[in-house]
Amino acid sequence: MGGQIVSSPLSDPSFAAGIRPVPSGIGNSTPSWPAVDLVGVRPDGSPVTFELAGRTRPILLAFLSIACDGCDVFWTGLVDAPAEVDVIVVTKSPAEVSSHAVAALATGQVVMSGAAWIDYRVTGYPFLVLVDPAPRRIVAESVGFAWSDVDAMLTALGSGNE
Repeated sequence: MGGQIVSSPLSDPSFAAGIRPVPSGIGNSTPSWPAVDLVGVRPDGSPVTFELAGRTRPILLAFLSIACDGCDVFWTGLVDAPAEVDVIVVTKSPAEVSSHAVAALATGQVVMSGAAWIDYRVTGYPFLVLVDPAPRRIVAESVGFAWSDVDAMLTALGSGNE
């Protein structure tokens, strides 16, 4: 070993290419808890609530961190999100993560909310939750490594572009 620097296996393209999303929960079942409104603040500190009522399109909640090897593909690729979903990025609260750092990365809809991580039972990142807003139902959730993982979730649900 003697001073040898060991890099993350995620930085090796051949290793990362073999990683697939790992669904959470038990088996192929969807979570039994309902989807809830998101309450928190924007990166500028202003309060924000994303209510599910009245929304008709599926919502993709992308639970991200500012310092994770797998999150950067989502931060930099928000414009590549599938057109058939509304994307809301969810970070931890300003007490847990720098608002300035989130603001530097953020595009689109972002909520900083530690409560959302608890409500959706998210323990790591990047984590993706697909919500059907009308019945307040979580229809899919997965650890994600690329936008193609989101496309795969949508296709599996019959919501993707054929």
